[in-house]
Amino acid sequence: MALDKFILAAITTSPKKVPSGVAVFHCDSKEEMDKITTNLEAILDGIAHSLTEDLYVIVKH
Repeated sequence: MALDKFILAAITTSPKKVPSGVAVFHCDSKEEMDKITTNLEAILDGIAHSLTEDLYVIVKH
């Protein structure tokens, strides 16, 4: 059985909104969050999805 769809990482400026069981990147600002999200999206070969204005997840489809 292969995992086809899963969360690779969460990037946030609000640690209270992060799902458990995933790598979490805490950022001090929206600009830092956007930069880290863009870099991780390329590094992890995933797709970034904005769940709220202060939480992104990188998902493998």
